Amino acid sequence: MSFTVVIPARYASTRLPGKPLLDIGGKPMIQRVFERSLESDASAVYIATDDQRVYECAKSFTDNVCLTADTHQSGTDRIQEVASQLKLSAEDVIVNVQGDEPLIPPAAINQVAHNLLLSAEAGVASLFEDIHSLEEWQNPNAVKVVVEQSSGLALYFSRSPLPWRSAESAQQLVSEGQAIAKRHIGIYAYRVSTLNNYVQWSQTELEKAERLEQLRAMSHGVRIHMARAEDNIPAGVDTPEDLENVRRYIEQHGEGK
Repeated sequence: MSFTVVIPARYASTRLPGKPLLDIGGKPMIQRVFERSLESDASAVYIATDDQRVYECAKSFTDNVCLTADTHQSGTDRIQEVASQLKLSAEDVIVNVQGDEPLIPPAAINQVAHNLLLSAEAGVASLFEDIHSLEEWQNPNAVKVVVEQSSGLALYFSRSPLPWRSAESAQQLVSEGQAIAKRHIGIYAYRVSTLNNYVQWSQTELEKAERLEQLRAMSHGVRIHMARAEDNIPAGVDTPEDLENVRRYIEQHGEGK
């Protein structure tokens, strides 16, 4: 199984400016994400950034840093530029590990890469976990996905409660302890050929409506393989509270293994 990990890292963040450089237990966040990714089976791990401060920080612990254009609208576009810089072939697989996930399980990286390599009809692979909470199911920040039962291929992603029949039926399922939906986990494996096509497509109406860039790929016929995450995947760092939670976890558990 051969694949490459790319970690997009932007300096700008509304709630946490300079997020990749924030200290967690004596190391910048981006270094912790990088080190966790090295524990996977990836043949190589690269950091991709458009910011000189992040670039210089990353260069202090690895030479695998790519300085990219500052005009990219998404991490997907940035990853495609890295694939081009590295001259990867169309058949190669890249796993996108977000730069704000310092506790990402290496097993999850391996799982999503392995699933894509085994799914010849898919151009992208990702993961999900069951939703057991009515509150999370109704939360637009929790992206829901519905999946074909036999193939594991995604049918649709939405910020709305999905699937939907009624609030009463959902509440009954929750009270019975049953999962009512699947929450998409934002780790992706891509074929480079899919990335090369993706950056040539304009935003689609579905993508704009849901603010979900994976719908651009689906609108152009790209199949996305989905599987239940085999490991629990801790939340990333989006808020000051998230940052303190991760700092506390590292303090209590060492490197978070």
